[in-house]
Amino acid sequence: MDTSTLTGLLKCVTGEFPQRRAVSVSGTFDLTYSQLHQLVEMAASRLVAAGVLPGDVVALAFPNSIEFVIMFLAVINARATAAPLNAAYTAEEFEFYLSDSDTKLLITSHEGNSCAEAAASKLNILSATASLPGADSELVLTLPESDLISIPQPVNESSDVALFLHTSGTTSRPKGVPLTQLNLASSMLNIKTVYRLTESDSTVIVLPLFHVHGLVAGLLSSLGAGASLALPSSGRFSASTFWKDMIKYDATWYTAVPTIHQIIIDRHFSNPEPVYPKLRFIRSCSASLAPAIFDKLEEIFGAPVLEAYAMTEAAHLMSSNPLPEDGPHKAGSVGKPVGQEMAILDEKGVVQGAKAEGEVCIKGPNVTKGYKNNPEANRMAFRFGWFHTGDLGYLDSDGYLHLVGRIKELINRGGEKISPIEVDAVLVSHPDVAQAVAFGVPDDKYGEEVSTNKASNSRAQKHP
Repeated sequence: MDTSTLTGLLKCVTGEFPQRRAVSVSGTFDLTYSQLHQLVEMAASRLVAAGVLPGDVVALAFPNSIEFVIMFLAVINARATAAPLNAAYTAEEFEFYLSDSDTKLLITSHEGNSCAEAAASKLNILSATASLPGADSELVLTLPESDLISIPQPVNESSDVALFLHTSGTTSRPKGVPLTQLNLASSMLNIKTVYRLTESDSTVIVLPLFHVHGLVAGLLSSLGAGASLALPSSGRFSASTFWKDMIKYDATWYTAVPTIHQIIIDRHFSNPEPVYPKLRFIRSCSASLAPAIFDKLEEIFGAPVLEAYAMTEAAHLMSSNPLPEDGPHKAGSVGKPVGQEMAILDEKGVVQGAKAEGEVCIKGPNVTKGYKNNPEANRMAFRFGWFHTGDLGYLDSDGYLHLVGRIKELINRGGEKISPIEVDAVLVSHPDVAQAVAFGVPDDKYGEEVSTNKASNSRAQKHP
């Protein structure tokens, strides 16, 4: 099995499970792995025939749709680079992202996207649309027609840049993150391994596929395991249809951010389902999960909640709490490193021991080689032979990672470093507090003082 490329892994899965359900569009149709593969191969050939070359960036502005899934896989099959974008961006935002990524082609849903198309036109970028009317239909792709017989099929390399995303981090200008076939294949295998994903698993995608969390943890890890996934009919998460889809498609797990977990909990208390599916696990990532939410999820839905730690530069997953059969899952911890080296470094690059705080640093085949056209960011991020996450944390005696906060977000109160994450956790542990955020404000006496915003009974309250 070719484990060095994402496309190689997916072809192996198709060969093993050709007739298994791969992707469903809720209430519309299903595609088997064989059908998905054929659609992707044909779309990739159309892209090459239209002049898309290896390394060209193809921007994709779609909701969570089957057309996005097909075109994303087709772009990387053609040895080009997929750049998923939020379809709700303004024309000015599209102009920045299309320009910064050096996009050569923009593809949108068949309804079109006026803001994206206006930006592409201003930058002299070709636009096209894609639609799939049904499972047995051909993909309608508005690209110039060509003789596909004469088009050679590209051979993917592990070094091909398959995905280009932007990450904001702690700077004002978003940084471009190129991720290779090897980066994505490594991350997909890490996710598949730590959660023991198999062809028996099924999930419903609730996160946008233009973010690395939904794209890699939800979509690609499922396809890499021969598992099944469903896309909500509306193209985005809906609390009113979530459990109906989970039950209909025999879901065994889902992954989401804490905000969505909270919405799911709120929905349970206001309009509970008659029965909930038996889940193997619930995964939380992309932001700190408050202990109160953690406890409610496990109590209500009877499944272990596995909090994880990830970032775009690592092609998503860095660490995760294990399944119950593989070890304890600790509330407040983001688990153990998965498929990569992780260390806590001090400011001089010295590796710290257990329980000693420092910067979380990683290295491994899933980690990007560097930001695009940003030598200063690369100089700061890649020091002492490690990638520096910018997060402060420590490893406990069991090797579990505990995050304290972003280095630049620590509140310096008279020399005492205060973690906003820890303040947030205390606030949301109160039953009357739904959401909270702590931050530093200037103070004449201490330099900085702690200030908080909390949401209680639908009213925002500010407390210095």
